[in-house]
Amino acid sequence: MSTNDSDASRPEVGGAGPGAEGTAAAAPAPTEGAKPAPDPDSWAAVWAGARTWAQAYRVEIALFLVCFVVFAFFSSQRFLRQSAAPHFVYQAKAWLEGRLNLEPYEVQELRFEDTACVRMVNGEPVRCTAPLQPGDRWYSSFPAFPAVVMLPFVALHGYQFNDTSFTVIVGALAIALFYSLLRFLAQEREIERSRAENIALALVLAFGTLFFYCTLRGEVWFTAEVMGVALTCLYLRNSVRARRPVLAGLFYSMAVLTRTPLLFAGAFFVVEALRLPPTEGAPSPWPERLRRIGLFAVGAAPIALLAAWFNQVRFGRITEFGHRFFFNNRVNADIDTWGLFNVHYLGRNLEAAFLKLPQIQLHPFRLSYDPHGLSLLLTLPLIVFLLWPRSNRRLQLPLWIALAATALPGLLYQNDGYAQFGFRFSLDYTPYLLLLFAASGWSLKDRWVQAAIALGVLVNFWGAVAFRGFTEAMRGW
Repeated sequence: MSTNDSDASRPEVGGAGPGAEGTAAAAPAPTEGAKPAPDPDSWAAVWAGARTWAQAYRVEIALFLVCFVVFAFFSSQRFLRQSAAPHFVYQAKAWLEGRLNLEPYEVQELRFEDTACVRMVNGEPVRCTAPLQPGDRWYSSFPAFPAVVMLPFVALHGYQFNDTSFTVIVGALAIALFYSLLRFLAQEREIERSRAENIALALVLAFGTLFFYCTLRGEVWFTAEVMGVALTCLYLRNSVRARRPVLAGLFYSMAVLTRTPLLFAGAFFVVEALRLPPTEGAPSPWPERLRRIGLFAVGAAPIALLAAWFNQVRFGRITEFGHRFFFNNRVNADIDTWGLFNVHYLGRNLEAAFLKLPQIQLHPFRLSYDPHGLSLLLTLPLIVFLLWPRSNRRLQLPLWIALAATALPGLLYQNDGYAQFGFRFSLDYTPYLLLLFAASGWSLKDRWVQAAIALGVLVNFWGAVAFRGFTEAMRGW
């Protein structure tokens, strides 16, 4: 591992070390005219601490600033305006007004198809049908943690809060967090990557994956995907070797309440906990393993219990976010026939994930994408190198298990992500794919690796400038 990734420049946490007290006691009194030491509570001390922190995390700060500028530039006119699907803003506003539901006048400003409508029939909640009735209740049908994060901003700006610029900021923060995760893994010798390689891999996530086009848009679907990546980085940082189970559980619950498929990513922590070696003097490792898993559950419980109550009150089931109550949505027929998950959906999801190719017209020349997506082999070509790793690292097993647990259920889901530039649901596990590459032993200097990265950046640059989503459709851009 390169010494460039050393934490030597970071401030130490805790006391001054052995002997500090005696040294302080023997320190001579300041002579007349000498400059006094800054008061620990003074602005000078605060400024000194901020400078130390900024020096220690200078790469993360630089990545955040660079990515923010680039994302904001490519977001273009969208950056200055709220998206056409600000569901999280409206949910936060409803909470601030003491409501769980959305009012009909609010729903008119959103997308009817992606809003749940509940009608009580004989005491049971059922999906609304036309004509609408006075007692029908409208709800946001998306996991609500992003609305929690937006609460203070909506309190200041109301319905006008700009979810597009918010998503750009969260996207830039996610890249800084991903680099921080890579640096931590290098320090722990879980991967062998230099600082420059870790920066390069963070930039691959930013501009060489579907993260690029998702970050530019705002809109409820893409905001959740981007925030899910940021929370995944925090969850993984605390889950390695099950070192901080309570924090890992907390960030895990935040991630799940942002993107439901991340529920299955809990497999990473469980595997890490079950692989803990026995502690010195302990007859068995199992008590400690089970204790860590229990603490993980404790960390996840507060937000999970609130979400369960929220779902129960609205839809009569603690696990229901509202998709079964979509009002007049194109997917209702499939949900009624096959349910939310079924092997019936496997074929079209595999096609959207791996088989969709650009559409080329020669006379006149025109290059277009299928609104159901574009193959991951084009949007993230690095995945082909995962089939032939050049090293065997301890971290690869839990990463593969978490990847499979997160990705496979999504292939049985009733929606393939339409409309999209690429298979956007893959962002739920893209951090795992890139971490597997980081642990694979493939050099970033390999010409085939560089060619794959260049292809990914080129394809996703096309997505960033060419994708026309819901906001453009509504505003005629």
